[in-house]
Amino acid sequence: MNDDQLLRYSRHILLEEIGIDGQQRILDGHALVIGAGGLGSPVALYLGSAGVGHITVVDHDTVDVTNLQRQVAHTLARVGLPKVDSIVQAVAAINPEVHVTPVMERADAALLDTLVAQADVVLDCCDNFTTRHLINAACVKHRKPLVSGAAIRFDGQITVYDPRAAASPCYACVFPPDDAFEETRCATMGVFAPLVGIVGAVQAAEALKLLSHAGSSLAGRLLMLDGRHMEWTEMRLPRAPACPVCGSVPA
Repeated sequence: MNDDQLLRYSRHILLEEIGIDGQQRILDGHALVIGAGGLGSPVALYLGSAGVGHITVVDHDTVDVTNLQRQVAHTLARVGLPKVDSIVQAVAAINPEVHVTPVMERADAALLDTLVAQADVVLDCCDNFTTRHLINAACVKHRKPLVSGAAIRFDGQITVYDPRAAASPCYACVFPPDDAFEETRCATMGVFAPLVGIVGAVQAAEALKLLSHAGSSLAGRLLMLDGRHMEWTEMRLPRAPACPVCGSVPA
């Protein structure tokens, strides 16, 4: 690190759990963020401000005025712009040293297979069941930690699926791909604006801990937030031996 970086990241360096070595690991890290909306916005801003060296952001959508109620990385001036390009501008305004790669594509299996293999940590900030399973499968295949977040109405949840940990389940252990599942979208159900900020901030925190080797992750635990009463609940998540995705993968 140079003198400017030592000053910029001094509040991280002062933390015993991070220090110079941990901050250097953050600077050398590569985070893959799937989704540049309500969750992806705070995730990208916090990862960028913390100095994650390379952030790849995947989203096929453009900024709409209805996004601005909660997607804090975007602005009125960028309505109509691809969300990934808006994220590039937002992160650059905070920390121009961070390299952000925008990928304006729908996250399909082939794209994820390529991008997940290149990343150190993956953050699922998308809003649909199918894509979540594709992300999970790629993370299991390439043994990359996955930080998963979701938010709808006043309800949020966050966990880490880490295929490197023997006891950690994968997303398919908890939400089997063959289960009947009713998609809920904020476009029809609504979402409390600060909720995505809370969930996204926790996702960013988990990713930074994984990159810097600070503390312990949420692997094997699901945090659920009832935003109506601001109550957190924690649930233990066991690995499913018969899981069709990770059950045949050596622990």
